[in-house]
Amino acid sequence: MNRSVMVLLNLAVFIAAMGASLSIGSSSIDPQLVFDADPIVTSIRLPRSLLAAMVGASLAVSGAIFQGILRNPLADPYIVGISGGAALGGVLAMVLGFGTLWLTPLAAFAGASVAGLGLLALAHRHHRSDPLTILLMGIVFNTFAAAMITFLKTIVEATKAQEILFWLMGMITVQPWETLGILAGACTLGLLIALSLANRLNLLTLGDAHAQTMGLNVNQTRTAAFLCASLLVGSVVSVAGMVGFVGLIVPHILRRLVGADFRIVLPLCALGGATFLVLADILTRLTFLGLGTEIPVGVVTAFAGAPFFGLLLLRGKSS
Repeated sequence: MNRSVMVLLNLAVFIAAMGASLSIGSSSIDPQLVFDADPIVTSIRLPRSLLAAMVGASLAVSGAIFQGILRNPLADPYIVGISGGAALGGVLAMVLGFGTLWLTPLAAFAGASVAGLGLLALAHRHHRSDPLTILLMGIVFNTFAAAMITFLKTIVEATKAQEILFWLMGMITVQPWETLGILAGACTLGLLIALSLANRLNLLTLGDAHAQTMGLNVNQTRTAAFLCASLLVGSVVSVAGMVGFVGLIVPHILRRLVGADFRIVLPLCALGGATFLVLADILTRLTFLGLGTEIPVGVVTAFAGAPFFGLLLLRGKSS
């Protein structure tokens, strides 16, 4: 399919998804409220929809970056340890009683940053910054972070443990405009950095040796890309919690449709990821109409992503 057509198609689908998101609430479906600029739309549905779009776009772009620098179509932002660091930082803030509107996101972002910088520093110190080593180190760190979170949940009160569990599931909720503004700034910065790295990421996917013969500083590029993706993941996890599989599904599908050129894949991932999570958030609202409660959006993405991951894994083994 023509790339320009793909961009326009993704943009049209995103606009339609946002329109549906503004029309559908947890208790009613009324598109007329959008045209009337009802306070329900402007103060509740619009902030929530924008948060879903930013989270989805950031996770999809970071997923494309990780799959490129690790040269592995099964790579996901969470498999390299960044989400584990963000989750551990946020949980520590909750357990220590610092779980306010501002401190929990800051603690989660700090945890993601420490995890990313620590993994890179350790890999470079031992001259093992190859994709496989980074991938395995991320898996080990995620396992450690999960164990620490489990330990923390066992030593707190039941209500606090339930709060932690709910946050870890991933939630798209109404956030203050100040929070959305800061998140938008961080996500925009991450996306611009990612786009500036597109040409170098294209070279990196050819292999370290080939990229070096073409004048690319492999370690520098991988570090910059890793930190860029860490910024995107840490920012959105700090606000929305753990929303998995967006960074796996969206980049994989789009690469099959338009090829592996990061100059086109990254913008499409931003649109596709935003659309994917906005639609997932709509599903969580519709569950309220039938169940009387909203399920976390992370559960919706897991229902879609787990079978997808299994199919990719089986296809990889059979090829």
